[in-house]
Amino acid sequence: MITPRPRIRTGPDRAGSLPSDVRAYNLSLVLRTLHAAGAMSRADLSRAIGLTRVTISDLVTELIARTHAVELGPSEAIRPGKPSILVDINRHGLQIVGLDLTENNVLRAAVMDLDGTILARTDCAITSESGAELTALVTGLARDAVALATEPLLGIGVGSPGIVDADGVVITAPNLGWVNVPLGATIQAATGLPTLVHNDADAALHGEYTFGTGSDDMILVRVGRGVGSSIMVGGVRASGVHHAAGEIGHVTVGTDGGATCQCGRTGCLETWLAVPALETALAAAAQSPDPEAAAHAVLRTAGERLAISLAPIVAAIDVAEVVLCGPAALLDGTLIESVRETLAQRVLPLYPPPTTVRLADEPEKTVLRGTAVMVLSSQLGVD
Repeated sequence: MITPRPRIRTGPDRAGSLPSDVRAYNLSLVLRTLHAAGAMSRADLSRAIGLTRVTISDLVTELIARTHAVELGPSEAIRPGKPSILVDINRHGLQIVGLDLTENNVLRAAVMDLDGTILARTDCAITSESGAELTALVTGLARDAVALATEPLLGIGVGSPGIVDADGVVITAPNLGWVNVPLGATIQAATGLPTLVHNDADAALHGEYTFGTGSDDMILVRVGRGVGSSIMVGGVRASGVHHAAGEIGHVTVGTDGGATCQCGRTGCLETWLAVPALETALAAAAQSPDPEAAAHAVLRTAGERLAISLAPIVAAIDVAEVVLCGPAALLDGTLIESVRETLAQRVLPLYPPPTTVRLADEPEKTVLRGTAVMVLSSQLGVD
């Protein structure tokens, strides 16, 4: 079982809260505590949260009635008196569907439990570049994934390239041909399940932070069909006024021109770093007189361009780490070393470097797990 780190926050402002608000908060606080710490007795929950045993017992009774929590039986801990009954979040009796739309040629979906463990997967090839046809393909994939669930579903989470607003509308995703696509509402209407849509890099950040080893202050760069990033400062993800914080893929890097991007501009970071761009450049390098040197140059240049775009952000907010999430075969080795070297050259010189650069723990699962976090937060208040 993947053990998520504790994310327990202080209570709401009781002076301005209705009793129903306070109870809703306390219910989610019990679930957050159990999700982070594992099975506990009601007495241990009372001590951990700071609520009376009577209140905890009442809250647990409601959560069990909702099937959000379960009793596991008596504790094996040796203590005086009658063994206490352990309670836990319903980790394996509830499931979540997640969709990852970031890969170059394939759309991915999975059924997960509440620990982010992937229980079943289904993929479909991208057969159309058309925005409307692609929307229909994604909706069909969601239906297929729902059919694989073996327990009641809490909801569906989607990690999509592009700028996504709080209502699940993809405002723009140039690489998918989407403009103002109400993706969340479309999938919810097709499946009857609550659906959350976030930017793919934001989803990956949630996955790395909750189920991986991500720090409270980090930048995660998601490299796939396009390039995006998400920023965590003090344990809080930056969203931005226009829901576009971290959209570095369409930042012009350098003043030396470059290829024309899908967005119509020239020299965007994606033209050097996105998977299709890297694969095209590496295929051309393979035909050169010195394929190894040419491939090294392609990856080194991509790493340099990424570091150029990241250096001002790193300097401005002083993050602990930069996490790269994407195909390890492309990102590991020459490319990530180039990011480290170039970043060190462009920020305040300290030794050891104050910002580490690493690959995500399990990059092929990070977006999917992040979509599970989105649903957990929305439906159970667990974050």
